[in-house]
Amino acid sequence: MAKRGFDLLLATPALLLALPLLGVIALVIRLDSRGPVFFRQTRVGRGGRLFRIHKFRTMHLHDGAGPQLTAAHDARITRVGRWLRRSKLDELPQLIDVLAGHMSLVGPRPEVPRYMALYAPEVRARILSVRPGITDRAAIAFRDEERLLAAAPDPERVYVEQIMPIKQRYYLDYVAQRSLRGDLRILWDTARAVLRR
Repeated sequence: MAKRGFDLLLATPALLLALPLLGVIALVIRLDSRGPVFFRQTRVGRGGRLFRIHKFRTMHLHDGAGPQLTAAHDARITRVGRWLRRSKLDELPQLIDVLAGHMSLVGPRPEVPRYMALYAPEVRARILSVRPGITDRAAIAFRDEERLLAAAPDPERVYVEQIMPIKQRYYLDYVAQRSLRGDLRILWDTARAVLRR
């Protein structure tokens, strides 16, 4: 309950303050390319419940048949989308998911069902015992994940065999040691990492 109160206390004013910026970004997206403002994708939430995450759309419309991973220089990314992804502003609409109770400000990043199914059942159960978050230590450590994938001959294999095991350790550490003080520290470190870009 304390964590949910913490999320609401910070996310509500943050979303209200961000509304003008959200409006400008939405307009720029519509002017830049055809399609909706938001990108919605099914992710796995607390307890294994599925929800549809909110992000600003950063790609051209496509049939969804492409890879679920995105590497830097992906031809599907729009001009505005490159800037949004680099600045992490495409993640801002997830404040809506926090207010709806699907996500937390801090927690393991929500994964698509295909990749979440690759975790061992006991590991998956522990990770999904908490709400997924907008940010966490893994998100900070892999803030350049798209560039790592772009340099790989087989991005999906690198993600599954190299990146996912490291993220798993971050996620399990978070679940075991989570605290409001720790969440504040992660939010501060995330802000610093974003501003350094």
